[in-house]
Amino acid sequence: MCWWAQRTTPTEALALRQAAADPTAYTLPPDKLKPAQELFRARTALHFAGEGWGILQFVLLLALGVPARMRNVAENLTKNLWGQCFVFVFLFLLAITLLDVPLRIYGHHISLAYGLSVQGWGSWAWDLAKGFLLTWSVASLLVMVLFWVIRTSPKHWWFWFWIPTMVGVLFGVFISPVLVDPLFNKFEPLQEHNPALVEQLEKVVVRSGVSLPPDRMFFMQASQKVTSLNAYVTGFGPSKRLVLWDTTIASSTPDELSGIFGHELGHYALHHIVRGLLFTAVLLLIAFFLGQKITQRLLSRYGARWRIRSQNDWAFLAVLALVLNALNFLSEPIDNAFSRSIEHAADVYGQEAIHGIVADPQTTTQRGFQRLGEASLDDPAPHPLVDFWTSSHPSTADRAAFAAAYNPWSEGQHPKYF
Repeated sequence: MCWWAQRTTPTEALALRQAAADPTAYTLPPDKLKPAQELFRARTALHFAGEGWGILQFVLLLALGVPARMRNVAENLTKNLWGQCFVFVFLFLLAITLLDVPLRIYGHHISLAYGLSVQGWGSWAWDLAKGFLLTWSVASLLVMVLFWVIRTSPKHWWFWFWIPTMVGVLFGVFISPVLVDPLFNKFEPLQEHNPALVEQLEKVVVRSGVSLPPDRMFFMQASQKVTSLNAYVTGFGPSKRLVLWDTTIASSTPDELSGIFGHELGHYALHHIVRGLLFTAVLLLIAFFLGQKITQRLLSRYGARWRIRSQNDWAFLAVLALVLNALNFLSEPIDNAFSRSIEHAADVYGQEAIHGIVADPQTTTQRGFQRLGEASLDDPAPHPLVDFWTSSHPSTADRAAFAAAYNPWSEGQHPKYF
């Protein structure tokens, strides 16, 4: 068990051992197994190609002196620092976006080819454009703060910039459900769309003791873009909400929806959003500290060749982006291990939360994972190394096998959370 995770109970440990020896809890028929394996290989190649290209593109841009030219354009257009910042960030993000477009196109092509997406290319391009404009506006503000901090504290900017960055992260988590998410998908109060389902889900809320009134439950029209299933929690305080995709509601039984809801409710009950923010804060602080040290060495060695005058130069952003991207790739297994641990905890919580509400929590939860895996074409036997490095959730096969094995209500066993 990881240091950040809650201690595994004996009942849970027994179920994990039994699950490891059960390859039958999640299976696919032959007509779906082969496409699932092909999809896994394609996505694995796309993921690591994207990570590698994400680092290499900054090396190429710097070697060709592109950031320095962008800086010159910004400085020639205006003497105002705000203006220079917005111009430089626009050009920088545009170059990165254009360099990423081939891989993004291929990724959407894969989703269409395997029937996981129904979104047309026009809608896809419009989402890309909206994402670019949103990133440009937010990134420009953060970059302006970054260079102000660098000028103010050249040696310790890594710490002082970490503070406003975390404020920005908190604000983003708070405001995203209200202002950002509706830019890309349509949401409706679940009470208006399906009051009978809300009544069913409120039984889980009562059992859990978590405060989540009906006006915090939302229905998202995912079927306009995808065929896969999902549900999630987002926001905190006044923006806290739980979202069910319409594809999930259409494909699942009321008992299965109760289990899905219980899992998501577990994220709030177990304070996973707070834990996630604290985990992010620690990783960011380490990344900024290392970023400051490594970028200084790179500047002293290659700064003249890249035509970057100092860390006060707008073009320095490309050096910092190179280092942070490399650190992000190296820390990906740590980040995903944390994510898998809280997702497993939510699985345990969700299965316990529906005890007494549905007749058979084990079968209900296992069947839900079977349905999820079939809809997403999840490979029943993903490569362990790829799964370890890239997966933010335990594999569908592992989750289904654990659900089938976990029975803390049998004689001599005890639930973990209830």
